[in-house]
Amino acid sequence: MIPGLMQDVPLLTTNILTHAEVAHGRVEIVSRTVEGRVHRYDYAGLARRTRQLARALQGLGVKSGDRLATLAWNTHRHLELFYGVPGLGAVLNTVNPRLFDDQIVYVLEHAESTVLFYDRTFAPLVERLAHRFTTVKTFVLMSDAEQHDAGAVGALNYETLIGGESGEAFDWPSFDENAGAFLCYTSGTTGDPKGVLYSHRAVVLHGMAAGLSSAFGLTAFDVVMPCSSLYHATAWGLPFIAPINGCKIVLPAEKMDGASLQELILGEGVTFTGGVPTIWTMYLDWLDQNGQGVGDLKRVIIGGSAVPRAMAETFKRRHGVQVLQIWGMTETCPLGVVATPTPSVTALGEDQVDEIIWTRQGRLQFGIELKVVDDEGNECPRDGETSGALMVRGPWTVKRYFRKDADVTDADGWFDTGDIATLDEHGFMRITDRAKDVIKTGGEWISSIDLENIAVACPGVKIAAVVGIPHPKWEERPLLVIETHEGRTVTKEDVLGFLQGKIVKWWTPDDVVFAPVPLTATGKIDKKTLRKAWNEHLMG
Repeated sequence: MIPGLMQDVPLLTTNILTHAEVAHGRVEIVSRTVEGRVHRYDYAGLARRTRQLARALQGLGVKSGDRLATLAWNTHRHLELFYGVPGLGAVLNTVNPRLFDDQIVYVLEHAESTVLFYDRTFAPLVERLAHRFTTVKTFVLMSDAEQHDAGAVGALNYETLIGGESGEAFDWPSFDENAGAFLCYTSGTTGDPKGVLYSHRAVVLHGMAAGLSSAFGLTAFDVVMPCSSLYHATAWGLPFIAPINGCKIVLPAEKMDGASLQELILGEGVTFTGGVPTIWTMYLDWLDQNGQGVGDLKRVIIGGSAVPRAMAETFKRRHGVQVLQIWGMTETCPLGVVATPTPSVTALGEDQVDEIIWTRQGRLQFGIELKVVDDEGNECPRDGETSGALMVRGPWTVKRYFRKDADVTDADGWFDTGDIATLDEHGFMRITDRAKDVIKTGGEWISSIDLENIAVACPGVKIAAVVGIPHPKWEERPLLVIETHEGRTVTKEDVLGFLQGKIVKWWTPDDVVFAPVPLTATGKIDKKTLRKAWNEHLMG
């Protein structure tokens, strides 16, 4: 081997911040605050306040490798922590506030976070749990100084903390690009949440790749509004993808209802946004009820669970918005695939393009390798029909969980995602189910995802959830749980009639029940809870 003769510059997140300040310094960042006001500055302002934050953190004694936690929404202060904490070589532990109390305590204790930053929304939560935090020594309330309440935890005020520091030039430290930057925990639907420690290298490579034309295709003309939470796998990387490409950023704080999102979409000229399907179900319903359009909005990325076809059709046919379905997981930093067309697919015609884009999670992206294997570990053909366990590997895929001794990859570096999927000749991947959610009935498999996607298109249906529950003859049979839109009346006969002719007969749910559908901490259908609640429903 002959070594290359190029500069060895580490890939660090502060490089993204520095680039944004120099190349796109006057591009605006707009943020709602939990106090109800709107904060405006630009990338130069973000960089200046982040330097103030870094100096304040040093004053608190923060060292390289320390973990600092957040309980916070999508705001400018949280964004500043995204750069200030990893920039010092410390690790930002973004905690999902929707977890159960015991899980929140577990995450903070497992991470050994020493500082906790929190929005005033979560002050009651922090006060309630503070006595259980053994490693947190400093609490910082992220609020306007004049509305500060130190509470029983004696919290410092974020604005006061950074306000006395200089925002002038700061020598960001240089260190190994493989150093930890973000510690993100899985939602813990089974067992304790597991920590995934993102490296600077992984975050930067992911941010560069996700902005490519084959993925999000962002340019400096885009206005990006992340509705995926900053605490959930770094909001799908958008806090890094947007500044790399010079995009205006709009941060909605905690307000994800239809009216609040519409105000920002129209008022700030949002062209690109993304979030879980439940957000867009509410948004489209609000648009329908109020007879409004979507302004400059052009693309919506939807992930977390499969995109209902009816949702994609409504966005395109009624509003001219392209839906980009994505798949990923906390363990993939999180982007895995994006459903964008290719020439070979486009040549099949518009109807076929829609069919592929709306029913596949996405296509292969540079940086992530995918394969599907059968029960014996043999690779399945890429025919779009043969399903098996989905395996991934790449520079932003997990190798080992935080504080675990064993790798979670096989000898060749492949990570088992727990999903069942197919791959086709065009490079598209389609999730048919989670391994634990596939319904096994009489020796055959039923895809709960496919059933849900069809059922949710029934008029009046807000959320459709399908689970396999015990059956005295067939081992398992599908139960369809429906949550309707407020004020809508839907019957079992309506739903079964809608399904007729759209599915094979033996896929027909054994019953349709109407009840609120529980969601996990990341906005996905909580099938574990549903299975437990309805476990005996077909056994009578």
